[in-house]
Amino acid sequence: MAPPPRRRDSPQELPDELIVEIFLRFPLDEPSCLLRASLVSRRLYRAVSDPFFRQRLHELHRTPPALGFLHNRDDEDIPRFVHSTASAFPLAAPDDHPSWEVVVDCRHGRALFLIHYQVARELLIWEPITGAQHRVPVPAAFENLCPTAAVFCPVEGCSHYNCIGGPFRVVFVFAVDDNDEAKFFTSASVYSSETGTWGEVTRILNRAVCFSSPYRSSVLVWRSLFYFMADGSDILEYDLDSHALARLESPDPYTDTFSLMVAEDGGLGVCKVSDPQQLKLWSWQESDDDDTDGQWVLSRVIYLGNLLPNGALPLSSLSKRVLFFAEVANVIFVTTDDGVFTIELQSERAKKVCDHHFWCLVPVVSFYTPLRLLNLSEEAGGEEGGVKEEKTVERAHQLFGKGTNAVKEGDFDHSFINHDLKTRSVSNEESVMGTSSKDDAGNSKISGSNIMDAASPSEKGDSEEGSKLNSDKN
Repeated sequence: MAPPPRRRDSPQELPDELIVEIFLRFPLDEPSCLLRASLVSRRLYRAVSDPFFRQRLHELHRTPPALGFLHNRDDEDIPRFVHSTASAFPLAAPDDHPSWEVVVDCRHGRALFLIHYQVARELLIWEPITGAQHRVPVPAAFENLCPTAAVFCPVEGCSHYNCIGGPFRVVFVFAVDDNDEAKFFTSASVYSSETGTWGEVTRILNRAVCFSSPYRSSVLVWRSLFYFMADGSDILEYDLDSHALARLESPDPYTDTFSLMVAEDGGLGVCKVSDPQQLKLWSWQESDDDDTDGQWVLSRVIYLGNLLPNGALPLSSLSKRVLFFAEVANVIFVTTDDGVFTIELQSERAKKVCDHHFWCLVPVVSFYTPLRLLNLSEEAGGEEGGVKEEKTVERAHQLFGKGTNAVKEGDFDHSFINHDLKTRSVSNEESVMGTSSKDDAGNSKISGSNIMDAASPSEKGDSEEGSKLNSDKN
């Protein structure tokens, strides 16, 4: 009788530290790479879902990418979130998002919706990465007309790489019509999630400062000054420290096509398409004289004809509008006759995001990492021992060389995942059977996480939902 075939020695496992270093170098424009890697095994899942991994991402790359944008277009065929990355990835959408929920802001890992926009009675704060939601009632005393709002993290010194789930505040700005005196008051108040209360209302007597168009933008400057683009040429300033309101005029008081942005020096800026082929940027320069107001200075002109394809250039500037500036990512979203494009201000590189047209969009800027499940049981046993250090280092150098070549060839994520699958095929195979199930058609489904459920189209590749995501982008 022939002896049983000898089992091959299993390849040596890579140290977790090296796996993390490899994952940290995945392209930020390919968030689905981390998602697919997390589905290979529990070990890889723990590596990319650990909060420390998100911190390392921030330390290495510093600037988070613009993942895409939320919009207010009432079209069931267009997802509420449109990704601007090279590959699609899932987000846990709010439970319901009817047309009367208007998104007005997204900052520090949270998106902000106004419920019943014209007279807001409730605010919805939603974390795109985790899917967590908070609903905040607007006090009846805030008899508001055409309001707007902004959300931010209030933690002093926070780098905002991992303030998901932490405290937040909302600046709520609205106009009140005093019928007795036929006057308008522009008012503001701040809600704190830490206390669950609204702060004192600040108001200024002014001409009507309203926000009747939901595509108006807001920016946070120097961590203490919020600016809101109002109707007409008004820009409203709210000081988070003094809770004072002030009003500025845009560079041209006779046009309302400006959008707010952060200038190159970190101060307040605005931008607009003043010519079919010119995107102009202004910065606000404070005056050294207390008796003299500051002034707008034209700081830069970007010629869109050099960046966009010929078919994207409109016949007039009215058919192209700067929509929104993505804070931190330093990207401007522009709508054209050919769809929506992003323009990186540092490199002046343009990229087409989608074919659809939007009059309102709110960029989502964040590092994307899979979530750590609270109910996922840990694997039994510890790390395999007895691996010689010199062999581990040798294999690490070999894998690093392969990874470098794969990055150059644009196939890094597939190369590494294939390596891990090969390792598992001859060693103790890991299983997630405890969290998986099958439907009547026999398709596998991961339960216990909205991220894992939403990831199945990425794994199937040719599934109907995955095809829909790709078609939305193209």
